[in-house]
Amino acid sequence: MKRLCRQWGKDMNFDKELDTRGLNCPLPILRTKKSLNDMQSGQLLKVRATDPGSVKDFQAFAKQTGNELVSSETIDTEFVFFMKKK
Repeated sequence: MKRLCRQWGKDMNFDKELDTRGLNCPLPILRTKKSLNDMQSGQLLKVRATDPGSVKDFQAFAKQTGNELVSSETIDTEFVFFMKKK
């Protein structure tokens, strides 16, 4: 079931949401990896995080795994990522 996210002036349909706020490296990436493993190819995962290091971590994770980092937004102390399963 797709859900619509209307944040920061963008409409983004996604299939699953993961809240990693309050968790520090490497937990946001590890939980993202686990969530993506349970998803079908082409599905979109929305991840919310508060760890400032997650911005670089998600970029590196996308390059290493082949999953696409579709979008990355930063508002104050919160980071929102949209990852597309390869």
